[in-house]
Amino acid sequence: MQCRVKMKQYVVTRPLYSEDAFADEHEKIHRHHKTVRHHVKQYFTCDLKRAKNAALSLLPFIGWMRIYQLKEWLLSDIVSGVSTGLVAVLQGLAYSLLASLPPWYGLFTAFFPVIIYFFLGTSRHISVGAFPVLSLMVGAVVTRLVPDEGPPVNITGFEGLTSDEQRVMVAASVTFLMGIMQLAMGLLQVGFIVMYLSDTLVSGFTTAAAVHILVSQLKFVLGLVVPGLSGPLSIVYTLEKIFVQIEKTNVCDLVTSILIMVVVFIVKEINDRYKAKLPVPIPIEVIMTVIACGVSYAFNFQEIYKVDVVGRIPVGYESPMAPNMQIFGQTAVEAFPMAIVGFAVAFSVAKVYSVKHDYIIDGNQELIAFGASNIIGAAFKSFAASTALSRSAVQESTGGKTQIAGLLSALIVMVVTLAIGFLLEPLPKSVLGAVVIVNLKGMLMQIREVPYLWRRDRPDCLVWLGTCLASILLGLDLGLAVGLGMELLTVVFRAQFPRCSVLANITGTDIYKDRKDYMTIYEPEGVKIFRIPSPIFFANIDFFRGKLVEAVGFNPLRVLRKRNKALRTIRKLLKKGELQMTSKGLLLTSFGPIEESEDESNMEDLDQPTDFKDLPVQVNWNSELPANIQVPRVDVHSLILDFSAVSFLDISALKGLKAALKELIRVEVEVYIVACDAYILEKLHSCKFFDDEVKSSMFFLTLHDAMLHILEKHPVNSENTKVITTATIHGNQCNGVSSLRSRDKFVHVSN
Repeated sequence: MQCRVKMKQYVVTRPLYSEDAFADEHEKIHRHHKTVRHHVKQYFTCDLKRAKNAALSLLPFIGWMRIYQLKEWLLSDIVSGVSTGLVAVLQGLAYSLLASLPPWYGLFTAFFPVIIYFFLGTSRHISVGAFPVLSLMVGAVVTRLVPDEGPPVNITGFEGLTSDEQRVMVAASVTFLMGIMQLAMGLLQVGFIVMYLSDTLVSGFTTAAAVHILVSQLKFVLGLVVPGLSGPLSIVYTLEKIFVQIEKTNVCDLVTSILIMVVVFIVKEINDRYKAKLPVPIPIEVIMTVIACGVSYAFNFQEIYKVDVVGRIPVGYESPMAPNMQIFGQTAVEAFPMAIVGFAVAFSVAKVYSVKHDYIIDGNQELIAFGASNIIGAAFKSFAASTALSRSAVQESTGGKTQIAGLLSALIVMVVTLAIGFLLEPLPKSVLGAVVIVNLKGMLMQIREVPYLWRRDRPDCLVWLGTCLASILLGLDLGLAVGLGMELLTVVFRAQFPRCSVLANITGTDIYKDRKDYMTIYEPEGVKIFRIPSPIFFANIDFFRGKLVEAVGFNPLRVLRKRNKALRTIRKLLKKGELQMTSKGLLLTSFGPIEESEDESNMEDLDQPTDFKDLPVQVNWNSELPANIQVPRVDVHSLILDFSAVSFLDISALKGLKAALKELIRVEVEVYIVACDAYILEKLHSCKFFDDEVKSSMFFLTLHDAMLHILEKHPVNSENTKVITTATIHGNQCNGVSSLRSRDKFVHVSN
């Protein structure tokens, strides 16, 4: 015997409310809205509490330092800081190659920005420093202004500098400009701008960046001399130059790279699989780098096998440098997307860890922190800093609790820079390239999202593909712009062409759903329920009106004009005596050809309400008219507009909506608007929306209130009305007979 679960029920007894009736019965609280002057005054008012909050906001480290648990957290931060520092050294050297700079400048990027972020950043777990995508974008700017082949761009300040020094100046200047942009956005409180970079767009963009990074590292893996290229189709030209000289591949570099990639990949997989059992991840990249350095030094790879190595690493830090103003003008277009991408990636990673560890991050303060980090870092010749996902994962997974771990990682980098950097001089660049390529796995595997997106959300899938392909072929800066454009187009498309629907009552409930989706529904004769699931504004008001015409099954303006033309004809026939009033209605007395009135001299009159004041009888437009006058039949007497998903209306939409309502009202269709937001109602009143035809009484609290009002005003029959009212109030189906629509056929149901 099959057991049925008893459904929970609720019983509601309340009056039927229109918006006007509800407002009369329930007094609203009058809220005083603050003026602009009040907001300005409050913003510039300063007291002790406000000053304290401002200090804590600007220097977030004070907040977590006050609650620092020395015994529980310090050891974890030390272990994490040492582990992260070793990885930061290796990645700093590797990502410098992406930026087309000498390797040791990556050590500067792993030091100065970290120190500044310690004081200004709100995330306790991200590791600040070089990020491969940003490094590649810096490299594109560097190779454009100081190409490998040919003279550099004519810029004041390049005189007397070597090619490497010119490149460092370009990288530092564009990083300084990027920092200024980030700092300005933070001070202007526009951190929300990152919300326009959807996860789909970022995924497609970073996948394309991974492809660029992979291609850029092939020359190191193969031991080839390939000039750095930038601009549209640069990846194609780079691949061409690589394959043209593929026979010159350095076998030692290739074998070393493959060996490094295989070992690092396998150990990383072990780290992922057994991360719950391992106290800390195995630092395989560092281990393999140390081994490669030793082997390269012992067997003299540079001399015997002509392997390109890191070479001389100067001891200590270089003196600060002022940015070049002329480079600002040359690189402003590239600096802005770099500022956005750097912040977007760092903020998304920081947000993941803040949710995991239950603390709050501030997007605007993060912009200030990264802006200051890049400005000060650029002054000391570091290049663009953000956060690398793998390095941040190391800092968090090894037990890091706060940015004390980041500070200690910077100290490890400083030790390498000041004391033991010479030990890395025999390191083959192919090893760095192999490490970079292995770390691309996460970004490259994002391509697996494409089938899922195609099945679930095709516009999002097109954004992913468009962003990825444009970024690969046109370059990262133009690709990001294309992706943003496509993303905005999808937003416009979704808002401009929403999925409108006609609703019907789910039998025995007060619930209304799309009539196409359910089998047993109830639709009172002559009633249509139309739902638009988006804001109504200038771009979609015409679409809304077109869909409304489809839903009701007739064009109200055309019907109105036909009716007014018919009235003109009837008046003309009455005046000529060819049409007379009888007990059976209007009777045609002449059997000659009757021509419909074609007086088009005043079309505006045809758009006015039908006027029967000089006629002896009211015309029933749904009955047969005399003299073979044809007027489209209107079978709808009531229309309900569900505004529950309409969040705003602009002025153009107000005008279009009012025009549509008047057209319907003038053809004797009663219109009801339900579930309208209070803000929209206030706007309608303030904009003088209501008049003698469009009245506030058409607004009802809920869809069911409006339906009950219609059934009371236009009873189809007592049984049908009983089905929709009694079942709603008492929670069970009524006795009697009802006419229900089951998909495309009528079923006679009795209890």
